[in-house]
Amino acid sequence: MFSMPPEWHPHTRTWMSWPASGYALADPEASYRAWSSVANAVVRHEPVTMVVDPSERGSAARWLDPRVEVMEQPLDDCWMRDNGPTFLIDGRGGLAGVDWTFNGWGWNAHAKDDLVARAVLERAGARRLRSELVNEGGGIHVDGEGTVIVTETVQLGEARNPGWTRQEVEGELRARLGVEKVIWLPRGLTADYGPYGTGGHVDLLASFARPGLVLCHVQPDPSHPDHEVTRENLAILRASTDARGRALEVVELLAPETQEVGGQLVDYSYVNHYLANGLALLCSFGDPRDAPTAELFARLFPGRSIESVDARDIFALGGGIHCITQQQPAP
Repeated sequence: MFSMPPEWHPHTRTWMSWPASGYALADPEASYRAWSSVANAVVRHEPVTMVVDPSERGSAARWLDPRVEVMEQPLDDCWMRDNGPTFLIDGRGGLAGVDWTFNGWGWNAHAKDDLVARAVLERAGARRLRSELVNEGGGIHVDGEGTVIVTETVQLGEARNPGWTRQEVEGELRARLGVEKVIWLPRGLTADYGPYGTGGHVDLLASFARPGLVLCHVQPDPSHPDHEVTRENLAILRASTDARGRALEVVELLAPETQEVGGQLVDYSYVNHYLANGLALLCSFGDPRDAPTAELFARLFPGRSIESVDARDIFALGGGIHCITQQQPAP
């Protein structure tokens, strides 16, 4: 039976997509710099394949480390976590991937991007498992031992899955991811419901660091709209057990002190990190809490290199480091 391993499971490679068009290239230099800084950091630890629209092969060649493999494929956007496949393994050397239905987070249909998962799975030599559930990789976090965390406003949102019941969504997640227990958080961060938002992705809210241990985004400022959101998430997680019956241990990740940029609320979050082979790659924001958070990660992930990449230009477009990467686990 296929199941989704946790992010800390050894990787064969990391998949990414290169900025191609539209709002992602409103400031091309900023986007190229941000995406390449992530790819060039990860490729020092494991292979990276960058999916590149044919129109952008020149920019990719200029900015990317030569060790980054390039795969040409038509693209609408550049969020591989969301429109790429969710890779699965079966413990017997088999590799597969869930090809979720992708409708641009419910607000911006991406016909080209809905074909990316198929192309990536073909290139990886993985079995393709198509799902009718509208879902994105940023909307799920698993512990590899049967538990997944999701949010009500994503999988149960009218913009994605009108008519689906909670039981039907849970059934599809169990069937595709090999999970047994679904933990539901009510909603995402306030700024994630803006023009470029995902409508509540869990990879800004909570992630497993190991089985039984969850990292949770916390907004300590009581005047901030996310203060109550994160208090509720903390209470739910602390009251939850995982698929093995363990009470969850929850580690708080304080939100960056930066709350607004250009008068607009931001959803900066240290939860949105990426675990590659021997590496924990963190978002940094030029913020006083960057360094203490990196120190906390060093204690949580001994033996891993702790590195940071300025993620402000990625967040300006609607996501972070985790949102632009997708791990291919070693079978």
